[in-house]
Amino acid sequence: MKKSLLSLLVLLSLTLALFSTSCATSQPMGLLYTDLRIPLATGNAAEATASPKVGVAVSKSILGLVATGDSSITAACANGGIRKIHHVDWEANSILGVISTYRCVVWGE
Repeated sequence: MKKSLLSLLVLLSLTLALFSTSCATSQPMGLLYTDLRIPLATGNAAEATASPKVGVAVSKSILGLVATGDSSITAACANGGIRKIHHVDWEANSILGVISTYRCVVWGE
């Protein structure tokens, strides 16, 4: 009886783990390693290549338990001295979910 109950609990745990890791998200995330660059917003493509200024804002997460920082578009504009935004990108880097870094990168004038 105990062995069949243990087997059932193991099977349920594995099923839950399988379904929790295969959820659809708006951005791809790797379980072991993530290194992404995704566009958030875009303006005129011709202006984007001639953007003289770049502003970056960063947030960090440790073990998915503590997250700090301001990675907003406003903070990135302030850090780069940008008044007119040409386009915005989002970057993420994570190794095993231990330390994760999220960046908002703004190009403009």
